[in-house]
Amino acid sequence: MLAQQVDDQGGVAVRVTARGSDQNVQGAACPKAGRGCGLENNVNQCRQPSVQTSGEATMMMRKILGAGAALVLAVSSTLAIAETKTLTIGYVEGWSDSVATTFVASEVIKQKLGYDVKLQSVAAGIMWQAVATDKLDLMLSAWLPGTHGEYYTKYKDQVVNYGPNFKDAKIGLIVPEYVKAKTIEDLKTDASFNKKITGIDAGSGVMLKTDQAIKDYSLDGYKLQASSGAGMIAELTRAEKAQKAIVVTGWVPHWMFAKWKLRFLEDPKGVYGAAETVDNVASLGLEKKAPEVVAFLKKFQWASKDEIGEVMLAIQDGAKPEAAAKDWVAKHPDRVAAWTAK
Repeated sequence: MLAQQVDDQGGVAVRVTARGSDQNVQGAACPKAGRGCGLENNVNQCRQPSVQTSGEATMMMRKILGAGAALVLAVSSTLAIAETKTLTIGYVEGWSDSVATTFVASEVIKQKLGYDVKLQSVAAGIMWQAVATDKLDLMLSAWLPGTHGEYYTKYKDQVVNYGPNFKDAKIGLIVPEYVKAKTIEDLKTDASFNKKITGIDAGSGVMLKTDQAIKDYSLDGYKLQASSGAGMIAELTRAEKAQKAIVVTGWVPHWMFAKWKLRFLEDPKGVYGAAETVDNVASLGLEKKAPEVVAFLKKFQWASKDEIGEVMLAIQDGAKPEAAAKDWVAKHPDRVAAWTAK
């Protein structure tokens, strides 16, 4: 409709100009010729009025075409915005590795692959369900095969696992180096823990495993206190300052091992399983929606706990996750290039 209007108006301008030019070129009887105007032989002066009319028409045409071009650009820009590629990624707010990994991956996807990214903080169980039902496009916080084993069993036909972003991950019960307990079994006879285990988000894999550990190790009277990653750290900080006994649910990679002298309680029954991987898991539709992102997910993997530790520590020291991620990406172009190479 807009194009037709511009063409119609442009056509009118062109026709006006053509008519004026044709009249003068043909010289069809100057209205004053032979009437003593003295301009019979001065073709340029005689044509002056018609030249002005042609110029005005040309200017009008240019304005109309310019306005039309501006409108076309505006419409094109609006359509481009409407067609912007957007991905939604889930992560667990209280998990420092989840935050670090997700924000770095998000930054790479935005900067190098040209997608807009929306990050959504959710609990682990909801995160799995959301990816399986296409409410989230992907997550980079799937601990397998043990921690999130139940979720994977439930949703494995509704998601795609594109491989690990971190190897040698581990979960379990963690204590300060200064406590006497060495194994989970020791908790039964050590009264200094007040029969309390400080946990993180209810429903998370390590919490489910800890419920099982309480049963398997017959930790009668012990209560698992649900909290959050931040809440667990707050409790651990207070205990460390007072040099009091505390047992918390935890994992590696985590910055707390760099801050304090901590260790895992031995797990002779193997409740928490062996070392795991943290995997990149996406919805079934991501391959079609964003093939470049899928290619990236297949290559995206931290080289070590120290590499991801740079980002985790920066955030812990006060940097905003997005700022820490941008800084890391800027400082490691070779790593980013390897992840995004075609």
